[in-house]
Amino acid sequence: MEKRVLVLNLDHYPIAVVPVQKAMVLLLLEKALVLSTYELLEIRTVSQTFAYPAVIRLVQYKAIPYRGVLLNRANLFRRDRGACQYCGSTKQLTVDHVVPRSKGGKTSWSNLVTACNRCNVLKGDKTPEQVGMQLRIAPFTPTLSYFLASYAERQAPEWMPFLASSLGHLQKK
Repeated sequence: MEKRVLVLNLDHYPIAVVPVQKAMVLLLLEKALVLSTYELLEIRTVSQTFAYPAVIRLVQYKAIPYRGVLLNRANLFRRDRGACQYCGSTKQLTVDHVVPRSKGGKTSWSNLVTACNRCNVLKGDKTPEQVGMQLRIAPFTPTLSYFLASYAERQAPEWMPFLASSLGHLQKK
C-alpha cells in the first residue's frame, strides 16, 4: 500500500494529506520542503533515487479558510473510536443525543455520542444522569489535526512530532 504524505502550511499547521505523486510535484517545483521521510522507503526513477517524503512544508503561506470537520455518522464514530461511550461495546453502534431532541438537545458535536443499541434503548428519551449512566469521555468538536493524529498513531508515526498540539485530545486505548 502506498504511504500518504502530510502537508503543512508555512506556519506548520496541517492542511492536507496527499498521495506521494502530488508531494513529489510540490517538491520538484520547489513549492515545498521535506521535513521528514519514511525510513527504508525510496522513490526510484531511471536516473535518480529520492527519499520517500512523510511530511512536507510549503515554502509560501497559503490562506486556507477553516471549514471545520463535517458532522456525520462516520466522523462521529471515528471521533469516539468505534466504541459505545457508555459501556465501551463495539457491536451494534448507533448515534445517541446526550440531551434528547425532545428535551431541546441539538444535533451538534457536543451533544452526539456513539452508543450501542442496548445502551441507547436503555437510556431512551432521558439524559444519562436520569437513568444513572455516565459518559466515558465528554463529547467534543474534533479538528482535522485530531483525525490526522489518530491516523498517524496507526499508519504514520513519522507525523507525530508535527501533530503534537493535537495529542492532548487523543485518548489512549
